[in-house]
Amino acid sequence: MPVVSAHGIDLAYESFGDEAAPALLLIAGLGTQMIRWSEDFCTRLAGRGFRVIRFDNRDSGLSTHISDAPAPDFAALMAGGRPVVPYALADMAQDALGLLDALAIERAHLVGRSMGGMIAQIIAASNPERTLSLTSIMATTGNPALPPPAPEIMAMLLGPTPDPISDAAAFLRHRLAFARCIAAPGLPFDEAEHRALALAELRRGWQQGATARQIAAIAVDGDRRDRLAHVTAPALVIHGSADPLFPLPHGQDTASAIPGARFMPVEGMGHDLPAPFHAAVIDAIAQVTGGA
Repeated sequence: MPVVSAHGIDLAYESFGDEAAPALLLIAGLGTQMIRWSEDFCTRLAGRGFRVIRFDNRDSGLSTHISDAPAPDFAALMAGGRPVVPYALADMAQDALGLLDALAIERAHLVGRSMGGMIAQIIAASNPERTLSLTSIMATTGNPALPPPAPEIMAMLLGPTPDPISDAAAFLRHRLAFARCIAAPGLPFDEAEHRALALAELRRGWQQGATARQIAAIAVDGDRRDRLAHVTAPALVIHGSADPLFPLPHGQDTASAIPGARFMPVEGMGHDLPAPFHAAVIDAIAQVTGGA
């Protein structure tokens, strides 16, 4: 797996398609790895005329883990304070730009899901000269007035995750239970596929505490609406009608904050991107990017 260094962070990445084609950067979500962008999804996107790049964010997979950082102070966050955090979303945005720099890519189409959508928003708003287009999938603006996540999902995100070393079975049960909570409610839940993905992430480099650090990075970034008003690239906002983590108004709010953005609600999609939704999402991305 290729690795580049960006601002002191090692980033593992993989590229699909013609390296001379316009770059399309896929940015992964909270606590997940680049393999959540499936090879089939990446290959199909590359077939639309792009060099598709997926990578592990810092603190995930084969990229640098910030394992020596203290645990975030969530009590201070809940009380409205701004505690010291190991890193912020802005740092993760700089990581992504550093990856593009290392690959000698001046401008790219940005596609992010969940937290990755927020990182893509920050890049597009702060670095319009690097952004060919923005696609924000199942993300949010950080607007505090928006509907909160389902309580049971927040409990799972903020609560302890079983240690896979001491109790692998409990770890897998926890990961599968969370996957069920955020999945598209109208589709059959493929337990074998989700189990295989959880095990693959565990083998690649899952680490206790990393998700909490990324939640803290999201929390301290705050409300991005004022910044999103500065996005000048063509923009697409994709959001599931059945998303329990960021309900549909989060997508509507994101599209409203970005000048000229197209809003694409996806009926029945939860806070995941299973294969039955790939064709529609890829078609929409190709349209906003001007691809084939």
